[in-house]
Amino acid sequence: MTLQMIENDIWALVDAFDGNIAYKIESGFGDMIGYQEEDSFQSASLIKIPMIIEGYRQSERKNIYLNQPVTIPPNAVTGGSGVLHALSNKVFLTVEDLLTLMITVSDNTATNMMMSLLGIDEINRCIQELGLKHTILGRKMQDFKALKEGRDNTISAEDTITCLKAIHTGDFLTKESQERILRVFDNQQLRDKLPSLMGRGVKVASKTGGIRGVSHDCAIIRSETQTVYAAVLTENMKSEEESRQVISKIGKLIYDHMVAE
Repeated sequence: MTLQMIENDIWALVDAFDGNIAYKIESGFGDMIGYQEEDSFQSASLIKIPMIIEGYRQSERKNIYLNQPVTIPPNAVTGGSGVLHALSNKVFLTVEDLLTLMITVSDNTATNMMMSLLGIDEINRCIQELGLKHTILGRKMQDFKALKEGRDNTISAEDTITCLKAIHTGDFLTKESQERILRVFDNQQLRDKLPSLMGRGVKVASKTGGIRGVSHDCAIIRSETQTVYAAVLTENMKSEEESRQVISKIGKLIYDHMVAE
């Protein structure tokens, strides 16, 4: 069975969607389907995926240490998604904790601290070395001044799949780094989109993204016999709930396809 078997059903959802939508779905066997996968979207929190790749790559080079302690100064606390803004400044964390919170609860404070630690230029260099064509880290989380000045973070469905594959396979990262990052994604707490209608028989490592008018999700979906990489990006929609439902239904089509193998 190939992904082309679910392409028409996905197109029916895409065609009826009231907004901009792009997707790419690729199996570990090499077959793939997509729509507008090279279009550039506001990344929302999907920009955190190349960030965690660069974080573990710098740890491989001993530029940073995953177990090094970090403190959170009051001026680093950032609103929006996450939990660190609700905790005291006496909490003890490590670099790996920040990377984990950045993904599992999409913590903006952890994200901005990692941008400072890793360097925005270094993250963008990693983006280039990954071969991402439509991805730019242009500002920190919740930096509305930068947004007004025209600096933003962007990504495409194609680039998102490239990142997921770098986490799961290939040699951009060491095997140990891949396993540690995959474990973080497996512990994702925000699971109301692609995985929400999936049942038993698969393991889903995912990362969502969402700001006003933007809603994304991507995942590495593994069964005993195969792996599927999926990214669905939406923006400029009239209803965020419609977006969530469309992404969830695409996830269900992928799941049904995989468990029917």
